[in-house]
Amino acid sequence: MTRKNPATPASPTPKSAVKRAAVKRAAVKKAAQPAAAVKAVAAKKKAAAAARPAPTSAPASAPASSPASAPAASAAPAADFGAGLGEMWSTLAGLQIPPQALSELQSNYLKQATELWNSSLPALGAGMGAMFGAAGGEAAPAAPAKPKSLGDRRFASEAWTANPASSFLAQLYLLNARTLQQMADKLEGEAKTRERIRFAVQQFVDAAAPSNYLALNPEAQKLALETQGESIAKGMQLLWADIQRGHLSQTDESAFEVGRNVATSEGAVVFENDFFQLIEYKPLTATVHERPFLLVPPCINKYYILDLQPENSLIRYAVEQGHRVFVLSWRNPDASCAAWTWDEVIENAPIKAIEVVQDITGADQIDTLGFCVGGTILATALAVLAARGQQPASSLTLLTTLIDFSSNGVLDIFIDEAMVKMREMSLGDKSMGNPKGPALLKGQELAATFSFLRPNDLVWNYVVGNYLKGEAPPAFDLLYWNGDSTNMAGPMYCWYLRHTYLQNELKIPGRLTVCGEKLDLGLIEAPVYIYGSREDHIVPWDAAYRSTQVFKGPKRFVLGASGHIAGVINPPAKGKRSHWLGKTAALPTESAQWFETAVEHSGSWWTDWAAWLAGHAGRMVAAPKGPGNRRYPVIEPAPGRYVKQKA
Repeated sequence: MTRKNPATPASPTPKSAVKRAAVKRAAVKKAAQPAAAVKAVAAKKKAAAAARPAPTSAPASAPASSPASAPAASAAPAADFGAGLGEMWSTLAGLQIPPQALSELQSNYLKQATELWNSSLPALGAGMGAMFGAAGGEAAPAAPAKPKSLGDRRFASEAWTANPASSFLAQLYLLNARTLQQMADKLEGEAKTRERIRFAVQQFVDAAAPSNYLALNPEAQKLALETQGESIAKGMQLLWADIQRGHLSQTDESAFEVGRNVATSEGAVVFENDFFQLIEYKPLTATVHERPFLLVPPCINKYYILDLQPENSLIRYAVEQGHRVFVLSWRNPDASCAAWTWDEVIENAPIKAIEVVQDITGADQIDTLGFCVGGTILATALAVLAARGQQPASSLTLLTTLIDFSSNGVLDIFIDEAMVKMREMSLGDKSMGNPKGPALLKGQELAATFSFLRPNDLVWNYVVGNYLKGEAPPAFDLLYWNGDSTNMAGPMYCWYLRHTYLQNELKIPGRLTVCGEKLDLGLIEAPVYIYGSREDHIVPWDAAYRSTQVFKGPKRFVLGASGHIAGVINPPAKGKRSHWLGKTAALPTESAQWFETAVEHSGSWWTDWAAWLAGHAGRMVAAPKGPGNRRYPVIEPAPGRYVKQKA
């Protein structure tokens, strides 16, 4: 046994002594600072204090828990924490919540939280009493009345509403979520940063829902008990399969095969190069319009969104209307395509496709359609050709397409100089500052980005169903297409980001040079049919409407119901949704002015478009006996190889 040193105190040094020593060391250190430095620090603190907004006094009716009425001893730490939070908000790009608005949010939150607790307490007490009473052999109290619907489909099942604890948890979550969203809405400061805060808060709120976690989800727990754990085991199997697959499953992917039960319209590939295959479809009528019809789909997706099933295929619908239809089917870029530039794509895809369609049919002019970014690509190609003195389009249809990128909905939050520069340095070529050279933007990254634009519908819904409940998602052709992603060449993608989303130069005559030509979309003489979807979160309808102010020829704008895809793919036979047409041909500068006089029509917009297109397609002639011609023989049956390539 070791003896204690008599000189060593038997008890540890008192905390007060330690504190005094620390204070003394700090004083010595401060005294050692140069006088100028001390003055500078003091001046900086004084300026910061002067710049900080004065606190708003709490109302007389402030709750006891508010800083205004709390005891001084307990209020001090809260005040320090609140001041720190306030300083953080005010220094984050100049963002801050006005004190009065913050005070109102606090009061409303405390009021609603108190009301929720008071209204839930009887049911919670009854539930506890039933549990402990049953354990002690006592009669259980009468069950409380069944709660009303919580107004959110995530908590719609009886497992949520009939369980007092789960119902309280869900309602408390919804209250917290609303309050956080309201706080984000009250922020003052730079607009784009505010939108980013809102987006981040929404992502957090959606991810934090108790329905997303097995320990908090009574519906998933009930299913696990009923299946004796089978649902959990199945969920783990689905999770492992998705990990191996590299993405979250949104549909039964084994139920579909391109060319077998999606993309089944009969046709043949009549041309191909490194960038695309050109498909010509078999006529379904004895006569066809003399001007052929070329469709350019988005390069970030597979073309068969326009040909999912015979009953909802826009391609088949156009064929049935007597058009000789051609479709550009993009190649899914691999490593050998990583260096593709915007100019190369424009010259070798839409411009080449127009040339081949003209050669096969002998037509001087053709009808054209572009969907989403396919419309941006097609319009660019027609502007290049217009600069060369060519007007190959007898008409141009733009579906949910951006031409004027002034404001572009939720996608705007991702775009700024720093983001674009980062992409250029990681995906672009050496001229863009990437020392490693060009790289591919992987399709899975794009798909994940678009899914998180609607996280409850396209992410957490499947996390809960697939993994917590062990329910394989049902077969759905639209979601199969949505998951069949494509890569993009880095330099092309970076050019697109910088010159459209960031700098909005496409609409400015002469600003851009593409394929050696100064672009001016106003030189395109073809009449333009412009379509926007009212609930589109990717191409907001007012952004689509702005194209009416860019093109100089005859224009028609139509607004459809629903979103980016469902609004476009709306066949007349289903009799669903509606569309709006202008009362007159006038297209005022602002979309709101147009909508004030627009008239709603029931059913699909396809019939209006078909009538418009027929007016520009020329007379009827005998349908061709087969696809292609001697110069462009059939290469393989539709849908071709390129659309089957996986990212």
